[in-house]
Amino acid sequence: MADKETSRMPVILIHGLWLNSFFMALLARRIKQHGFIIKTYSYPSMRLTLSDNASRLADFCAQLDAPRVQIVSHSLGGLVALKMLQTPSYPRCESLLMLGTPYAQSHAAQALARLPGGKALLGHSMTQWLADPPPPLPDCAIGILAGTRGFGLGRLVAPDLPSPNDGAVSVAETELPGHHQRILMNVSHSEMLYSREVANQCAHFLRMGHFTQST
Repeated sequence: MADKETSRMPVILIHGLWLNSFFMALLARRIKQHGFIIKTYSYPSMRLTLSDNASRLADFCAQLDAPRVQIVSHSLGGLVALKMLQTPSYPRCESLLMLGTPYAQSHAAQALARLPGGKALLGHSMTQWLADPPPPLPDCAIGILAGTRGFGLGRLVAPDLPSPNDGAVSVAETELPGHHQRILMNVSHSEMLYSREVANQCAHFLRMGHFTQST
């Protein structure tokens, strides 16, 4: 992809569970410094289902009036993006970055769901994802960034979370079927949003279609 083309494409940032777009502000600013047009999508991760939030994301993309978009998602945000990209009417996605996003399962989420009141804490989006089969993958460049610094709330509800992990999601849970770009970084699940090096890797992938290094 040419630099001029990628810099004109909107980059949509999507937050994860229990958060809102405010928590993506620093990552957004740092990626913007690389010359990208940044848009943030905020959604009610607890109140609405995964399907509802994916439909809203499709509407959000349609309002941008852009033939192609790129997506940077964190945790549950990646699942919302994947759900949207299942539908035939979604806008063309040039590349999808998933930071700490589980794909087929989540040991920590399943452990929380088994606790009293756990499903209520997970909210409707995450509960739907746990019940649904793994989503098909879109036809676009996909980059996976997984953390290896195992510090986070996920370890409290799931102390046996498989290693390596980012404190909420294990590296193995971020794997996708087929061959995709992936990079492991020494950050926790939350630190991904505040790490300058993570932002630099995101920008490099958005512009070049690959990380500066990969695993």
